[in-house]
Amino acid sequence: MTSFRAAIAPYRPLLTLLGVGLIILTLSRGVLFTLYSDRVSAAGWWPLLMLQGIRADLIMLGYWNLLALLVLPIFILLKAELGWRQFSRWWLIAVLGVTLAMELMTPAFIAQYDVRPNRLFIEYLGYPAEVFSTLWNGFRGWLLISIAGISVGWFSLQKLAQRSAAKTTLRNRAGSLWLWPVVVLLTIMSIRSSFDHRPANPALFAVTADPLVNSLLLSSTYSVQFALYNMRHEADASRIYGELSDQQLVEFVRQLPYFNGAQFIDPELPTLHWQTPSRNRDKPLNIVIILEESLGYGFVERGLTPNLAALSEQGWWFEQMYATGTRSVRGIEAVVAGFPPSPARSTVKLSGSQQGFFTIADTLKQQGYFTEFVYGGEAHFDNMRSFFTGNGVQSIIDQNSFVDPQFVSSWGVSDEDLFAMAHERLSTLHQQGQPFFSLIFSSSNHEPFELPEGKIVAPDGPLQSVDNAVRYADLALGQFIQQARSSAYWQDTLFLIVADHDNRVYGDQLVPIDKFHIPAVIVGADLEAKRLAAITSQIDLAPTLLSLAGVAAAIPTIGQDLSAPNAQPANRALLQFNQTFALLEGDVATILQPEKPPVSGRYDLSSRRLTPTALNPQQAERALHYALLANWLYQRKIYHSRADTAEKSQ
Repeated sequence: MTSFRAAIAPYRPLLTLLGVGLIILTLSRGVLFTLYSDRVSAAGWWPLLMLQGIRADLIMLGYWNLLALLVLPIFILLKAELGWRQFSRWWLIAVLGVTLAMELMTPAFIAQYDVRPNRLFIEYLGYPAEVFSTLWNGFRGWLLISIAGISVGWFSLQKLAQRSAAKTTLRNRAGSLWLWPVVVLLTIMSIRSSFDHRPANPALFAVTADPLVNSLLLSSTYSVQFALYNMRHEADASRIYGELSDQQLVEFVRQLPYFNGAQFIDPELPTLHWQTPSRNRDKPLNIVIILEESLGYGFVERGLTPNLAALSEQGWWFEQMYATGTRSVRGIEAVVAGFPPSPARSTVKLSGSQQGFFTIADTLKQQGYFTEFVYGGEAHFDNMRSFFTGNGVQSIIDQNSFVDPQFVSSWGVSDEDLFAMAHERLSTLHQQGQPFFSLIFSSSNHEPFELPEGKIVAPDGPLQSVDNAVRYADLALGQFIQQARSSAYWQDTLFLIVADHDNRVYGDQLVPIDKFHIPAVIVGADLEAKRLAAITSQIDLAPTLLSLAGVAAAIPTIGQDLSAPNAQPANRALLQFNQTFALLEGDVATILQPEKPPVSGRYDLSSRRLTPTALNPQQAERALHYALLANWLYQRKIYHSRADTAEKSQ
């Protein structure tokens, strides 16, 4: 018995890591289950879900232990008992410290994004000032609790690790080495967590239709590490749904009903086609896109946006416009580049699309327009500056360009300051006789919702709230449109006002379709009022805008020109929700999940509910084609237009 105890002594720190890690993660999961008990109860029997969570924890903790196990024989063979004590001590502190810190930060992240920390958590690490401001103003109490918990936890873990290391000896080196393969095998079995052909992965724990509950079954370290893995393998991101040949994808695009008769003009760029505008103009119109931060359709329905509601009666109002994703960069790539979504990061952030990637700005620049991006914050955020300057935007106006703004928040100058600058720029360009394209990106409706005082009449509750931020954003927008309408450039300009995404996309459904519903309207120049009732996607806006403005161009977009003569709306939208893709056609949503068969649901617009329905094989095929298109176009570097190609087509 003494000999066996001596043989297992080197493994004490790893057993401590496993035991204490399970305690931390189980307690954390218990708290989260309690906070979201209604959704957990609706998803299944909570003890069974808890057991699934422990299974996921064994996988994560097994990975940590395996890394330490791989170096243990070196210490044993070198008789480096002190070295192993120090290594195992700091390894235990580091692993459990990170685990504890991630769990303490999780509630605030869930409150914001309705899911455990994922790739968004990783991406926002690059913007500590903005993140800290958001946490301090929106989640101050939990931030302080987390800091205190991490401090206490770090101190306690040092004491625990020191006691564990003190009991670690290498007295029975032969026995420890004989035991090593057994421990490694058991650890690998806990990591694999399955006797099936494939080992367990996060998809295995997607056992409910509620994305939040599915994420609760994992630990936050597991969720973030899996996100890191996916980010390193984005070249194959869309293969999680299935595979199709290049020819199948080409044929799919060219057989889309709204491309019937289209002139595809370059075999090397299979989606590039010549678009003849629906409006014949002696001089094409200027184009201004106003991208409104986090403005869901629900805010319009609740009457918080009277100015936007008034515009819905004065221009082309899209009653069922859907965002492609849940991030600003996803909205940018869809609206400005007409690019479909994928489970990978937005092309705004990917290295292969920083130059030579299609955008409206690049096309208009080739036709003599001056192109500009006007933003109240710092343009380097989310890599916007690099993406825009490399793809046709000639001028960047950001927070550093504003002199004595009236109000500055954590995310930049106020929307009123933003629009004042935009109006000044548009007036100057028009006076110079310079056709222009301008992308104006608001930021006031962004957590922590810091607003100038005295602007909102009789605010509900504290000034700093999402409802008041929406009211203020609408106020600033209304003032700008009124000013623009009385300006000389109005008659020569089309204005698209559209949200990048909704605020806090969440819900207990596999894909919360209602939270993708956003407002969009095109006004200006000679455009008459029109209501488009069909389902439309952000990717349809680029070709439609160019067509209404009278711009003839070769473009690679797969969206529909909704202004084309006798156009029959495709009545579809593409939705990317984390790693879940949905194709909404009419009232039927076909949903693709990683390494799972597709499922289908019927979406009721009035109740905002998605109910399961029988899968239509043809719709599933279309969904797969749409889901694979973005990654295919990006990886092949074929999503761009060539000036020489456009000239030949004319």
